[in-house]
Amino acid sequence: MGYIKFDKTQLINLEYSLKREILRSNRAGSYAYTTLIGCNTRKYHGLLACPIEHLDGGTHMLLSSLDETIIQHNAMFNLAIHKFPNVYEPKGHKYIRDFELEPNMSIIYRVGGVVLKKELILVTNEERILIRYTLLDAHSPTKIRFKPFLAFRNIHSLSKANLNVNRKYIEIENGIKIRLYNGYPYLYMQFSKKVEYIHVPDWYYNIEYLEEKDRGYDYQEDLFVPGYFEMPIKKGDIVVFSAGTGPCKTRSLNRQFEKEIQSRIKRDNFEACLINAAQQFFVYKDKKRIEVIAGFPWFGTWGRDTFIALPGLTIPQNKLEEIKLVIDTMISRMKGPFFPNAGSGDNTVYNSVDAPLWFFWTLQQYCEFARCYKWAWKEYGKVIKKILYAFRNGTDFNIKMHENGLLWQGVPGMALTWMDAIVEGKPVTPRIGFAVEINALWYNAIMFSLTLAKISNDRKFLLDWIKIPELIRNSFVEYFYDPSKGYLADVVTYESKDWSVRPNQVFATSLPYSPIQDTQIKRNILEIIQKELLTPKGLRTLSPNDPNYKPRYSGNQSERDLAYHQGTVWPWLLGAFVEGMFRIHGKSALSLAERLYQGFEEDMVVHGIGTISEIYDGDPPHYPNGAVSQAWSVAELLRIKMMIDQFKEQ
Repeated sequence: MGYIKFDKTQLINLEYSLKREILRSNRAGSYAYTTLIGCNTRKYHGLLACPIEHLDGGTHMLLSSLDETIIQHNAMFNLAIHKFPNVYEPKGHKYIRDFELEPNMSIIYRVGGVVLKKELILVTNEERILIRYTLLDAHSPTKIRFKPFLAFRNIHSLSKANLNVNRKYIEIENGIKIRLYNGYPYLYMQFSKKVEYIHVPDWYYNIEYLEEKDRGYDYQEDLFVPGYFEMPIKKGDIVVFSAGTGPCKTRSLNRQFEKEIQSRIKRDNFEACLINAAQQFFVYKDKKRIEVIAGFPWFGTWGRDTFIALPGLTIPQNKLEEIKLVIDTMISRMKGPFFPNAGSGDNTVYNSVDAPLWFFWTLQQYCEFARCYKWAWKEYGKVIKKILYAFRNGTDFNIKMHENGLLWQGVPGMALTWMDAIVEGKPVTPRIGFAVEINALWYNAIMFSLTLAKISNDRKFLLDWIKIPELIRNSFVEYFYDPSKGYLADVVTYESKDWSVRPNQVFATSLPYSPIQDTQIKRNILEIIQKELLTPKGLRTLSPNDPNYKPRYSGNQSERDLAYHQGTVWPWLLGAFVEGMFRIHGKSALSLAERLYQGFEEDMVVHGIGTISEIYDGDPPHYPNGAVSQAWSVAELLRIKMMIDQFKEQ
């Protein structure tokens, strides 16, 4: 029995199975994503979504689903399931008897005397999905029919019936190729065995995606079905279906399927699931460019998320080459002192104040592990100086070091920190002024840079910056700390202080260089965080005692954004919390760290199967939400496990 397994009673219960989703991605940037039973409940669900950069720089859904029908004695049994208005049709989930995730996703169907095994896998470096069918049992002549549902649209949009669709197809080896619209690549649909194709093009109207309906979006889609494939199949036969943006060698499809299975990281325990999930965020643009997807399915490559997630995604597995290539890729996309925050191509946005500061932290983790401090200054000294001098002298968005040594940031109508939700053109948490984590990161960046410069004997840099850390230390405590409250203000200006209890102060306890020298202050900070913000699934973004606290992340886009950083729980913040606890309490923090880490094992069969979600509700039972697989959520849990192991070894 596999580590992750579901039985028949769970699978046929739609309330259970439709809330559990499986996502697999590959190095080419493609993904396959659906529910346990293959019923798509999101516009992001589908069997093959691929990056098509020349269209709009985005990811596009080509193959939405593939309906399989078993035919015996002229009776048809459709194994698929779709949601139409007021009905699920067909109801193929009732034939499911078993589901396993190891060594790859597989489903067993039983229809009378027919037992069919279905397995799915993405090819590592190609925009291609393989689906393998094995007829385990059949007592009479059997045929199998395959009906592809095509979308050919950006994953953020929906397909609607239209007269512009190209209904023509071209026959190729054991299949066809088809392109619904100009500008798209052909979709090659082929089989490992000879197959008959019957061309009966038609639209299927008003397929519904219930998750989109719940989120307040348009939720009905029309999908194009060009026709169907059909072949006889007998007991013991293996048939492999391939869908990709290029042709394949049909005779070797089963060998290719087996090869892909052998290359996978086994998901036979909790840590193995996290390691497996960590690999899914890497996209190889070419041999020298690697990007990190912030989260699936709707995020792209974000600078902030990349640098926060990168150490946890790589260092625990000793993937030093990947961490350097990602850093270099991000540097190649810089604009002034800024890294890309969101978007791609001409739509790239450069408005993150903390992404450049997290770059220092990532490089710091890399240097600490690889012991390459002198090399780092030689390799990245110019980038380090570009960022520091720009922030010190002043740059876009009112980012500038003031005379007190602290870093000011922010302009009306924009949110530059990680708490960046905007509703009706207004930031939910504007945070204009001296933000607490920005200044903790600012101090850490300067101290780390001074360490590198000292090792490399860069006297000019040392003279320029050597006096600033003390100035920051004095100002930081003066501006942010109140002994009567026992914690740090979240944002400070010359006129006011925001004393909302938020998790951003945790970084003043966790970073390698902290602007706080007093251990008792750090202890006080961690105590208030543990008392008001800590949950089994992460840190709340706002104390429940605050009148602005939002206990649930739900509703339409605006309602969700209003809760995003106003109480919603974020798992990635646990990395800094656990690190701060270890720095202050040493081994005595071990039991708490282990309890928090192990507490996520139950999530391997909830929401995103085998991975960690982006966020959780602020109130119990802390239901998972947001993206089903988030890079920094997975990464920080792996980093927590690494910290636990290090303390155990000591």
